[in-house]
Amino acid sequence: MSALQQELISILEHKKLTPHFQPIISLTQKKIIAYEALIRGPSNSPLHSPLNLFDIADRYGLSSQLEFVCRGLSIQHFSEFNLDAKLFLNVSPHVLLQPEFKTGETLRYLEQFGLSPRNVVIELTEHKPIDDYELMREAVMHYRGMGFEIALDDLGAGYSSLRLWSELLPEYVKIDQHFIQELQNDSIKLNFVRSIQGIASSLNCHVIAEGVETEAEFNVIKQLGITHGQGYYFARPTAIPLVELDAKIFLQNKFSEETKSHWSNSTSVESIGQFITPISAEMPISDVMNLFQQHGELSILPLVDYDVGSGIIFRDTFLSKLFSSRYGMELHGRKPIKTFIEQVPLSIDCNTPIELVSQQLTSTMRHEQAFLITRENKYIGVATILSLLEKITTQQIDNAKHANPLTLLPGSVPINEQINQLLASKTPFAFGYFDLDNFKPFNDIYSYSAGDDIIKAVATALTQCVPPESGRIGHIGGDDFIVIFTGDDWLERSQKVLTTFEAMVPNYYTSTDVDAGGIQAENRKGEKCFFPLTSLSVGLVSPATTAHCQSHVDIADLASESKKMAKKIDGNSYFVNHRQSPKTLEIININDDNVSFQERSTVVKLHATR
Repeated sequence: MSALQQELISILEHKKLTPHFQPIISLTQKKIIAYEALIRGPSNSPLHSPLNLFDIADRYGLSSQLEFVCRGLSIQHFSEFNLDAKLFLNVSPHVLLQPEFKTGETLRYLEQFGLSPRNVVIELTEHKPIDDYELMREAVMHYRGMGFEIALDDLGAGYSSLRLWSELLPEYVKIDQHFIQELQNDSIKLNFVRSIQGIASSLNCHVIAEGVETEAEFNVIKQLGITHGQGYYFARPTAIPLVELDAKIFLQNKFSEETKSHWSNSTSVESIGQFITPISAEMPISDVMNLFQQHGELSILPLVDYDVGSGIIFRDTFLSKLFSSRYGMELHGRKPIKTFIEQVPLSIDCNTPIELVSQQLTSTMRHEQAFLITRENKYIGVATILSLLEKITTQQIDNAKHANPLTLLPGSVPINEQINQLLASKTPFAFGYFDLDNFKPFNDIYSYSAGDDIIKAVATALTQCVPPESGRIGHIGGDDFIVIFTGDDWLERSQKVLTTFEAMVPNYYTSTDVDAGGIQAENRKGEKCFFPLTSLSVGLVSPATTAHCQSHVDIADLASESKKMAKKIDGNSYFVNHRQSPKTLEIININDDNVSFQERSTVVKLHATR
């Protein structure tokens, strides 16, 4: 007998194992709703790690014995803390099918330590292929009949986890942490998780995202509508269970600066909320019935206890369900109203932009008529889907009024509003004023229709090089465009716009004019002159400079000054305004060689970029 085998046998005989409990979080209720029991071996043993422990047990045929000892200790320790939460117990499917499990050993443990099966979830952890699905279904039905719920662990990583899901229809599925790690940067993982959430919604199954470790991962799973999470971002496993979480991790207004600025001209969801006096989830159904009878205008009742919402009761659905049977009131009247709740409603922070709310509701594929609005995780009101749609429609119509008809980009009104909001919130941003050079001669020779095409080419170059998370593009008239840069890479993106546009320009000239490098046309005095191919001049205002501005008017003045300086340079160029004291300006031309000169009291530098 090997030393490790002897070590394991000793551990099992003396039950030298310690359960650790990791919280499982309801993202809608913003609280701990369950704990997964995780086992650790003795700290001074090579079998301290659960991986080593279970690997050695499997090697020497002691897996079942190890699981029974783990289960008993987990139940015993969990009962000592008297927690109002469920306990997730890891069980291998092959152990679940063994006679001693069916005979009620787990029930005896629960009875001994005062726990109800309704507070226990059997989490199936699949490490080996499963062949007999019919036997598995029978076993799961047997345990459900005793009050247990079922969870399927590591969805996407097991041998046949999707098949098991369809066969067993568990109450919970856990998405393997592989698909959660760096989810925000991986479109394949994102689509996988979105698909799983869609399937789960149609099956009334709760999805638990495992291995959530960063705020970015947390934000993405919330936006996808996943209702439960588990991982180091919330809490690590501990021998003494964590009872309360840090409320800061749930603050939904913790958007990135890019997201804030992208939606900064949007209306927050608080504007469509309505405060409805809530009731307790423990209120008897008969009392709820009386409320609806006494208040004919009441169509919605939120369920809220200790400022946290747990459900929404809709008059029509409530009455229909209550009177669907002849003895509805007699059967249900004394039960708490929470028994009528099928799923916890979505809770949205009051500062969330309405467009983002719409994305969240769409991604969840849920069909409820309303959702809760919170401030610092506390209930403040209810909003209906109808009111959300009406507000979005109104906002879109209002935005359309100020959009440029040629490019459909926002005009000066919404752009100025966003600038003022960014200044008020002290959010850093850079500003760019993009203007075409030699546009009038091109328009005269090639016609206004061709002129419209090259204006649309500028819009295309801007939208290709400046995605929404990096800035907002506006078309303020004619051949003038502006960009509010909300990312740190504003200089690089400006350069990219210039090189992209420079590559596009030859497509709008004849080959003869391209070879000549320009066209012959009349200047404003009516004289024939040679005009080079049209290019872009860009006046840029740095974040350090915009931070000292009071309004969009100040920024417009600085940007116009910068653009005039850029237009003094041939070809595609930009001029960066760092106007402070003493004011320092920088011009960069993508064609010219290094030059430096002094104008009045302003230091100007020219740099080649290629």
